[in-house]
Amino acid sequence: MLNKAVRMHGQNDLRLDTFELPEIKEDEILVKVISDSICMSSYKAAIQGSNHKRVPADIAEHPVIIGHEFCGIIEKVGAKWADKFTAGEKLTIQPNISYRGTMQTPGYAFEFCGGDTQYAILLPELMEQDCVLDYKADEFFYGSLSEPLSCIIGTFHAMYHTKPNVYVHDMGIVEGGNLAILAGAGPMGLGAIDYAIHCDRKPGLLVVTDIDQARLDRAASIYTAEEAAKNGVKLVYCNTKENAVEKLMALTDGKGYDDVMVFAPVPAVIEQGDHILGQDGCLNFFAGPTNTQLSANFNFYNVHYAAHHLVGTSGGSTEDMREALQMIAEGKLKPAGMITHVGGLNAVAETTCNLPKIPGGKKLVYTNIDLPLTNIDDFAKVGETDPLFAKLAEICARHNNLWNGEAEQYLLAHAKAI
Repeated sequence: MLNKAVRMHGQNDLRLDTFELPEIKEDEILVKVISDSICMSSYKAAIQGSNHKRVPADIAEHPVIIGHEFCGIIEKVGAKWADKFTAGEKLTIQPNISYRGTMQTPGYAFEFCGGDTQYAILLPELMEQDCVLDYKADEFFYGSLSEPLSCIIGTFHAMYHTKPNVYVHDMGIVEGGNLAILAGAGPMGLGAIDYAIHCDRKPGLLVVTDIDQARLDRAASIYTAEEAAKNGVKLVYCNTKENAVEKLMALTDGKGYDDVMVFAPVPAVIEQGDHILGQDGCLNFFAGPTNTQLSANFNFYNVHYAAHHLVGTSGGSTEDMREALQMIAEGKLKPAGMITHVGGLNAVAETTCNLPKIPGGKKLVYTNIDLPLTNIDDFAKVGETDPLFAKLAEICARHNNLWNGEAEQYLLAHAKAI
């Protein structure tokens, strides 16, 4: 069958290709992809090409489909998996698989398996490693956000604390403790706020910082202090453009924070996190840097005498992703605030290669439609000349100007096919 997909042919060389998709083998599954959210990791792969650790050397001859945060519908099941999977079921995948002893994963390394495509052929390793996950919610875009949410959940699970002379780590954030999410008003920070106030191990105080007041205001309108209070969490949004450490410490009456998460790869923010740690405080460096020489000062006197410790996480486990999917299906997580732009498959290549230059949060694409990447805030303006966007603006206005299931259904029913 003919298939359209965005494939990587080399460094900064992404193309919307039309090519023949082969028949699936007995140990493969054919999936119709509906939605994919574009990850900063895809940008990093695009600018590095085969220099990236997950990208094979022969992409000029065998281009690979990019994208790994996708959700779709099973189209056809190979004989080996017929007793476990059924055509018509919705699914997403945990892409962080172990592929034959390499770091190669979907979205980076395979000709027919990725997210920015009309159809994908799932590798046998995905099924063998139980990384094909059933999806129960109605909205496809929430399924696309389950992978980034799993990275956030993994961060919470990786935090750890100690007791003097007891050499066992107590995993997870301190329940009822003080948690700071630094540079936390971006898309991943918003997901972390959502999880922190709705998970089963909540902080007592949650402080979210940024130096952009508009971003803080948007975050506060989506995840409100009132909603947090209903769940037993005191939520404070704090602009740290000036006197950051003084402000943050005052919010804890000088005690400091049990848990600090750093959501920007900026030395000053890392050092700020170090300064506000309390006794037995744990700092998680979440933000993945592109600078291989990134470093920051850390107080090792406090490592020794105040039991400060540091951890970094990259990605989430399959169990983390299952937790995300279950919380989405139960209505406990509603990560729509992470999304600021919506587009079609035709917008993927340019968007991915320019991702750091495009303000806002997550960019969501629907892979079987033709639609320019458009900020949700601009729907009404574009709608002055385009009836599709006029209707989408009307729908989103009823949902706090956030992307939503009603808008998704309307778009899928009325947008131009790719």
